[in-house]
Order: sequence, then structure tokens, then C-alpha cells
Amino acid sequence: MRKLSHVQYDIEYHIVWTTKYRYKVLNGRIAERCRELIRQSCNSMNVNIVKGSIGKEHVHLMVSCPPNLSVSKLVQQLKGKTSKVLLSENNSLRRRYWGQHLWASGYFCRSVGSVTKEIIKEYIENQQDEYDESFKIVG
Repeated sequence: MRKLSHVQYDIEYHIVWTTKYRYKVLNGRIAERCRELIRQSCNSMNVNIVKGSIGKEHVHLMVSCPPNLSVSKLVQQLKGKTSKVLLSENNSLRRRYWGQHLWASGYFCRSVGSVTKEIIKEYIENQQDEYDESFKIVG
């Protein structure tokens, strides 16, 4: 559980994105630099990296995000900064990705939770059972 001034939250996402054309370019110093840039960006946005992995053509992240940060904004920042810096620092990448786009346009995202839908439904249902079954009014 994480806290801000007026909120407690536990929001985790599994995010995956790939290199354009799935070229296997994320290795050695490039992969290490990519990891460093992702860590810096996440720290600046108050995002905790729970687990991460950089493969030869993709990045896997499990992150804990504050509620004021959308997944799309997070991915936009991560892909944008890493692409810009990696391409500017590596001639081999610049030659391969001449259009300034290191990453493929999409990404995969799934929320991660320790509480199942069934547990939440059961909790809500056990509040009171004298009202409409789909959306109860308590109080």
C-alpha cells in the first residue's frame, strides 16, 4: 500500500512494448542504458518498478503507479524518453531506425491485483441486501 497526502492506493500494471519491426537490438550497453532511463523516468513520475525485464526486442514492466497518472501517459513518457536518448547516443540504432521511432506504436497493459473480482463482489453484496441487487444504496 502506498500513500500520498490524501489517498492510499495499490495500483499495479503489467506493461509490455516492443521494438519497431521486433528487431533484436536491446542487448549489452543499449539494454543497460534503456534500463537506466526507465528507472530515471519512473522515479521522476513517482512510479515504483516492482519487477522488470528487458529482452532483445521487448520490455516487460510491473509497476506501481499513483492514481493521478494514467497508463497511457506513463507509457508515452517511458517510450518517448528512451527512444530519444537511445537513438541520439547510438549510431547503430540511428542507422537502423532512421525515422526516429525505436518502439512499435502499441503496447500491452493489464492491471495486476491481489483481490479478485469475486472477493470485491462478495464484499459489496454483504454490505446490505435490502436494495437493488446490481447497485445497492447503503445508509
